[in-house]
Amino acid sequence: MTVSPPERRALVIEDDPDIRMLLTSLLKREGFLVTEAGTVREGVEAARRGVDIITLDLNLPDGDGLDACSQIRPISDAYILMITARGSEIDRLQGLDTGADDYIVKPFSPRELVARINSLFRRQNRQLAASTAATEADTNERQRAAQVQQSLLPRHGVELPDYDIAGEFRPSRAVGGDFFDWYPTPEGMHFTVADAMGKGMGAALVAATVRAVLRSTAEEPDLARAFTSAAASLDADLERASSFVTLLHGRLTASDGAVDLIDAGHGLALHVSPDGSWRRLASGGVPLGTVPGWDWEVMSVTLAPGDALAIISDGLLDIYDTLDEFAAAAAGVVAASASSADACGKLLILAEDPRVEDDVTAVVVRRSTGAGA
Repeated sequence: MTVSPPERRALVIEDDPDIRMLLTSLLKREGFLVTEAGTVREGVEAARRGVDIITLDLNLPDGDGLDACSQIRPISDAYILMITARGSEIDRLQGLDTGADDYIVKPFSPRELVARINSLFRRQNRQLAASTAATEADTNERQRAAQVQQSLLPRHGVELPDYDIAGEFRPSRAVGGDFFDWYPTPEGMHFTVADAMGKGMGAALVAATVRAVLRSTAEEPDLARAFTSAAASLDADLERASSFVTLLHGRLTASDGAVDLIDAGHGLALHVSPDGSWRRLASGGVPLGTVPGWDWEVMSVTLAPGDALAIISDGLLDIYDTLDEFAAAAAGVVAASASSADACGKLLILAEDPRVEDDVTAVVVRRSTGAGA
């Protein structure tokens, strides 16, 4: 099936009937559907109906062509070819921001006019092609970044007796640097929730590097030493990328519910009791990549039977006025949920609010009510 090219529309604003007829004839021969106007008022009204190119005489009976151009430009993105009979007007056209795209001096040859028009449309086509290529490149980068970001998420859950563990991630329209990670250890599990500054592939690659380096320290028994070593390894990469990373990294000892945590600028971890009471866990540690050699504090909390640890990224902060309002709402969701997966799902439903522009990540670790009995 052959698809016809879209019809091109032209507007001729010219008070001289002979020149108007000539312009109309030339444009029709080039495949344009032509509308004619003999005054500024008629020309502006015709431009409102939508055209692709306008030939505009500089001298019209009811006004100056430059005035007409200034009225047309806000309502039309058509290419405007100014036509003047006086060579003295050329400097004026060149020196003013008229909104016109080109000009031609009377008398002109039909061949010259057609060449100017075709030149204008070739330029438009090149700009359109460049814009389309840039859009496609941007789309491809977002798709690749999304694939990298998705690959950072755990493929399998951690199965620990007496614990209910879940995590969910909702990407934003512009792929960011959020990720979460977990993996089992002989004593329990390690977990991380992080957000690399920025969007697109750059943020996704920074997140991938952070995840790999943190995993490489898993065998180090001292959490502070392991984290400091990881931070030192990442400093140079983060400086080159002009990036930083907020994160919360922790280790759970399953036998007694003990959790050791390091908060590097994250600040959104909640210890939630079965009755809905909660406490926000925040050490005031700086993000990775901001202060080389920083000494992060290890926090410790014990999950009693029925307690939950909820770690949420800052994307949800967009819909709350204060941090405490956010924490209270999140803790209420966790306490009222039948499972960790249910809690994560409900937290991400909040992220459907149009005010949320960033990625949203939620991880919930709940100790079963009968644990240790």
